Amino acid sequence: MTLLVAIAGLAFLILIHEAGHFLTALAVGMRPRKFYLGFPPPLVRATRRGVEYGIGLIPLGGYVKIPGMFRPAAGDLGRWFGRAVEEEPSLRRHVEAAAAAVERSDFETARADLDRLEAAAAELEPTATTRRELARGISELRDSLAPDAYWRQRSWRRIAVIFAGPGTNALLAIVLFAGVFMVGSGDYRLGFSLKPQGQNATRVVDSVLPNDPAAGAGLRAGDRILAINGVLVSANDIASTIRASRGKPLRLGVERGGRDVTLPAAEARKDEGQSAPSAFWSSLKVTGEVTKQIGVSLGNLVHGQGRKEISSPVGIVRGSEQAIHEGARDYLSVLGLISLSLALLNLLPLLPLDGGHIAFSIVEGIRGRAVARAVYERTSAIGIALVVLLFFIGLTNDLGGGPGG
Repeated sequence: MTLLVAIAGLAFLILIHEAGHFLTALAVGMRPRKFYLGFPPPLVRATRRGVEYGIGLIPLGGYVKIPGMFRPAAGDLGRWFGRAVEEEPSLRRHVEAAAAAVERSDFETARADLDRLEAAAAELEPTATTRRELARGISELRDSLAPDAYWRQRSWRRIAVIFAGPGTNALLAIVLFAGVFMVGSGDYRLGFSLKPQGQNATRVVDSVLPNDPAAGAGLRAGDRILAINGVLVSANDIASTIRASRGKPLRLGVERGGRDVTLPAAEARKDEGQSAPSAFWSSLKVTGEVTKQIGVSLGNLVHGQGRKEISSPVGIVRGSEQAIHEGARDYLSVLGLISLSLALLNLLPLLPLDGGHIAFSIVEGIRGRAVARAVYERTSAIGIALVVLLFFIGLTNDLGGGPGG
């Protein structure tokens, strides 16, 4: 059951991502053609106001089809209708007429030629395979030639639609983090955080919350915690020792400016949650810190380091499943981290990721015309290779196990 909940959480994050694209496309007048729960082929579907809604056979996330992602080329007609012309040579003149209209950017005429091609094909009897290819080709090219096609829109509209996917994931992460802070952990704490080093905490104090017990005892950012109540502690022992105190007085021994200092006793306070404004502010700070750490990890990967910090969907599901066992609060925290990671990784300037589409939209806006489809395809091939490489690095990490594993 926990595995299903973990998979459902990841699917929900993907669905939210696609919903961001879908709703923003509708808002800016770029009507999507399809929106699915799960991925096609469809189990059930229905069309409303020109949009096909459905439930896909593959139960993971969602799928949205935005019309005309690329500028059509004359060669596209040969690709879509080559078999049909071989079977029915009488269709050649309609295909060539449409191709010529596309070549000279006369898109209204090209759409009319497609209508004539469809009518002529309806009077013939091509094989079932050719009939399907004809129908799909005509549908795809109509979308590419339509006034609301993605590639024909102004740059700001395209950027808004593409950014809405990762933007929705980032917003969801902030909401989830804020909810976690509002609920509280129920643990006892003094009100400070430790500086991270990679995925581990150190003994160096990163920040101290004002009006909390640690601040009252005089703890400062930069202090290095050495002992609690006279007992030496490691970085991993600090939080558990404070939780176990259940509000009893604690004396922190710290290193400050090269000197050992023992602070006045402080009583840990039970974390019963923050107010909404405070929780929202804490959520923004956590989001900023996680964003910084992910950026550092990606930068390290470029320099040949940080390989072990990459995870695949297998590792993501495993981490979510473990968090479920720890409780709903931990699960929501992990879900927020995954949602933020999806947002940031999707913003990498690589096709077919969202960041790649945003980068090309900016370039096309500066140039004043669309980039050739061949450039998109070559760049996408490089991007797909890099994404697959990241996936296999993550999968190797997840299946290879770690220390003691």
